[in-house]
Amino acid sequence: MPGENLSRDEARERAALLSVDGYEVSLDVRSAVGDHDGDGPRTFRSVTTIRFRCAEPGASSFADLIAPSVTAVSLNGRDLDPAEVFDGSRVLLEDLAADNELTVNAQCAYSRTGEGLHRFVDPEDGEVYLYTQYEPADSRRVFANFEQPDLKAPFRFEVRAPQEWTVWSNGAGQRADGVWRFAETKPISTYITCVVAGPYHYVTDTYTREFEDGTRLDIPLGAMCRKGLAPHFDADDVFLVTKQGLDFFHDHFDYPYPFGKYDQAFVPEYNLGAMENPGMVTFREEYIFRGKVTQASYQGRANTLLHEMAHMWFGDLVTMEWWDDLWLKESFADFMGAFANVGATRFKDAWITFANRRKAWAYRADQLPSTHPITADIRDLQDAKLNFDGITYAKGASVLKQLVAYVGQDAFLEGARRYFKRHAYGNTRLGDLLSVLEETSGRDMSAWARSWLQTAGVNSLTPQVLLAADGRVDELAVIQEAAESHPELRPHRVAVGLYRASEDGTLQRYARTEVDVDGPRTLVPALTGADAPDLVLVNDDDLTYCKIRFDETSLATLRGHLGSVTDPLARALCWSALWNMTRDALLPARDFIDLVLRYAGRESDIGVLQMLHAWASSALTHYAAPEWRPVGAPLLAEGALRELRAAEPGSEHQLAWARFFATTASTEADLRLLGALLDGTEKIDGLEVDQELRWSFLEPLTAHGAADESTLAAELARDDTASGKRHQVRCLAARPSAAVKAQAWAQVVESDALSNALVEATIAGFAQPTQRELLAPYADRYFEILERVWEDRSIQIAMHIVSGLFPAYPQDGQAILAATDAWLTAHENAAPALRRLVLEARDDLARGLRGQECDATAR
Repeated sequence: MPGENLSRDEARERAALLSVDGYEVSLDVRSAVGDHDGDGPRTFRSVTTIRFRCAEPGASSFADLIAPSVTAVSLNGRDLDPAEVFDGSRVLLEDLAADNELTVNAQCAYSRTGEGLHRFVDPEDGEVYLYTQYEPADSRRVFANFEQPDLKAPFRFEVRAPQEWTVWSNGAGQRADGVWRFAETKPISTYITCVVAGPYHYVTDTYTREFEDGTRLDIPLGAMCRKGLAPHFDADDVFLVTKQGLDFFHDHFDYPYPFGKYDQAFVPEYNLGAMENPGMVTFREEYIFRGKVTQASYQGRANTLLHEMAHMWFGDLVTMEWWDDLWLKESFADFMGAFANVGATRFKDAWITFANRRKAWAYRADQLPSTHPITADIRDLQDAKLNFDGITYAKGASVLKQLVAYVGQDAFLEGARRYFKRHAYGNTRLGDLLSVLEETSGRDMSAWARSWLQTAGVNSLTPQVLLAADGRVDELAVIQEAAESHPELRPHRVAVGLYRASEDGTLQRYARTEVDVDGPRTLVPALTGADAPDLVLVNDDDLTYCKIRFDETSLATLRGHLGSVTDPLARALCWSALWNMTRDALLPARDFIDLVLRYAGRESDIGVLQMLHAWASSALTHYAAPEWRPVGAPLLAEGALRELRAAEPGSEHQLAWARFFATTASTEADLRLLGALLDGTEKIDGLEVDQELRWSFLEPLTAHGAADESTLAAELARDDTASGKRHQVRCLAARPSAAVKAQAWAQVVESDALSNALVEATIAGFAQPTQRELLAPYADRYFEILERVWEDRSIQIAMHIVSGLFPAYPQDGQAILAATDAWLTAHENAAPALRRLVLEARDDLARGLRGQECDATAR
């Protein structure tokens, strides 16, 4: 419907006209349980009253609502005809008064796509669970409102629910006379309101903080999950990190947590990692671990807990005016997640994970044709949906780390404190933040902002070393380069480290200096006269956002001694640089895989190791020459099995190598070993094959035809849970059969019966890189269905289909490139967000083909 895609211009016009004083929202979700009558969607009653002012009495505007039907509309006591004022996504409001009261009585639809009010039926026990997810603009699927971030208001919610349920919202709630009523919120944006309802398992605790002025803050804490996950729920660890985070942010922000209670719900079939609804944060339930996981998983969960907590200040207390400045919340939260993890929790190596994992996401996004400045040009809500990407999150966080190095940590945090106090419960733009940073740092932030926030692309920094006759450094310079498409050279505050081999054979840093890199060539005079280095590491300690390159000596050193770099962050930066070289067709994929086979077994940081496994698989799948893949695949599997058997029994490294071996297994012997580990006829000392690991072994067995539908049915009987069902669906779609692929395609493309989680699982099983021949017939069909899918399906499901079903594993890559270009040329007027997704997939394929050409020339 044309009104669903709210434009920035419409939002600005409405914000200039209206001011919202408050909402009262009444929901009746008793229809969530029991049989559903009728052919239409299952619905619930939603009654909303909005009090608002109009700056121009007599003007017209609109409220937002996406609902199957509207029963009644009343504006200032006048009954309006729903058929005349409601078009399916907007409620027309004419002849507004200075002070207005709007009431909308609607039948809204439960969601199966994770957008709006999502309804989940647990296959394990038949229990029904509800939760809401709105960002960027799906609260209008639950209640009538003005759906834009700068029209903040207090909210009062009341919910009628089944008698045996508990209901939560942003404010504290109580049940009386069969109705849950919740305390009025502070002024917040529509997209961070929240309702969670159902028979959730709920655990409580309390956070207490005494401040220097003698005041005391007591925050009720809650954590919840489905009853079926309760045996696996380590709420104590969730509360530990929560309390550590609250202490950290109170210490650094000097602004008490402003939203009363702090509940955290781990919910099923969630589209995101988490959402920062104040007082009622929601997370994907995969953060509750059903089996053994590595510390990297616990660190990732802690990072997400702290990321969402940072949003209570960056995003909830102070909110961007429009989605152009989405970075004002997401970049800060991403930075603060790692910053607080290091500063407050047991995960002191979080910056290593950030350098290796989060920045890899940013580097990829920043080299796509759809790259954009951190402060983006967001024309409408579809643009906003796609800009929750690696640039807004990870590049933005990387740039903030550079900002801290540029202005100093004290000035940065003092700027944040002034920002909160000055703009509490309000909305801001870029200039509002820059002004406080100028106050606290004394620096002119405009040039920095132009270079870092208002331009796109990633720079490369390469050392250039000239040695004197005595073998010492005569001159060391840093060469900065930019892509032709984004030629901006930026100011970088970097550390340059010199490393050499010690007597024990390790590579250790013996000299370091910080320097301001600006322009194409910057001298580093502080290192003149130093002993000749074996390795020069530009951006040592990862202060800036750039792609690191190496001089010839340094690259040769890494080829022979990468595993000898003693500092784990330096080693992670080297790995990241080598991976970027592989993606840029500067290092053959087989060489990168060889480095992984030789040195990954010596990697101490488990998060880095797991990232290396992912990169090695990607190198084989996308960047290795097709004729070498049959050679490389067994090499990876042999190496993985060798490290699996050599790993300390019961260690997290053993578990990581077991999972990697499963992803690489393809020979008859490999598959036979996986099957034997599954049925217990063979064991590896210390390796516990728990239920999650069983599914990890079953997918390759199924994809290679060594396990069939009956095997999967028996496994589901062992694990008859929501998680088990997702695993089974993925494995079913992975079977090497033309009929299976046809069925999976039809289930996703031609039907909307599957929930968002099962759509995702089906696509993941369908798109197996080892089944290129089976997938070939779907390339033409893909381009035929794109516009229909984009028009007919919700944006979340459409995004899954457009990105997930792109023919990324072609037998003839050049033919797919040509077909993609032909579609783009013939559909210049297609939705910009759809074109962006196709362009991104095309660019990934083209990059892979360039890597394959590089690899084909390797010897």
